[in-house]
Amino acid sequence: MKKVAAIHDLSGYGRASLTVVIPVLSCMGYQVCPLPTAVLSAHSEFAGFRSLDLTGFMSEAIAHWKSLGLSFDAIYSGYLASERQMEVVEGFFRDFGNERNFIVVDPVLGDHGALYPGMTAGMVAGMRRLCARAGVITPNLTEAALLLGRDPRADIPAGEAARWCEELCATGPERVIITSAPGVNGRDATLARDGKEGRTWRVTCEHVPASYPGTGDAFASAITGCLLNGDTLPEAIDRAVYFVHAGIKATFGHAGHPLDGIDQERVLHYLNAPLPCYSYELI
Repeated sequence: MKKVAAIHDLSGYGRASLTVVIPVLSCMGYQVCPLPTAVLSAHSEFAGFRSLDLTGFMSEAIAHWKSLGLSFDAIYSGYLASERQMEVVEGFFRDFGNERNFIVVDPVLGDHGALYPGMTAGMVAGMRRLCARAGVITPNLTEAALLLGRDPRADIPAGEAARWCEELCATGPERVIITSAPGVNGRDATLARDGKEGRTWRVTCEHVPASYPGTGDAFASAITGCLLNGDTLPEAIDRAVYFVHAGIKATFGHAGHPLDGIDQERVLHYLNAPLPCYSYELI
């Protein structure tokens, strides 16, 4: 069974980070080996959440894994709470990354045109270093702007977002996927650039007027699973978009609190079901 080292925080309440990563990748048939960065009472969008920083434990756990001679088919990192954690993860990439596996970085920095609370310029620089070592990165549009040193609040045309994919590929990662990109005719778009092939793909979906935490985690986890399965980049983004959009639609029709996240339990089976059609396009 293929193994994924998942470097994320663990929230006791609210579907985000490891409580999303583990079920998605497990459902797709992979063993998830979590390296928790922090334990939270509830994810960070809940007011008054409590958090236990696990930076010291991370180093001890990594040393133990090295002594056991562990290896992974994919390494996948998400939210990191400090510059020090980014240094630890950069060392993990050096120690466990090799030509037989691949590294996915979900560069969690901000959204809706702004940095998340607690993020600093030093952490943006640290995330750039991690992305340079990755094979695949999955920023949203705000994070793509921050990684490139652009204004994250700018309203950009669809063609500009596609050029950002190319620019990010030039910084190191072979594959760049930008979510929440500007679409056409009111639809939401996901763009993906394969730097080795020199091609850029787009998948669009109906816009749903709702926002749920953890959708980026669900998307990046599905991408990781699809690539482990041998899917092409356009196939992977097609399935990941379909899965997340299905989860949003399944949640939007109910009266639950948006901070609970998407009702992923209702749609996990879509990860292994045949897609009704392929909607990706070459741009």
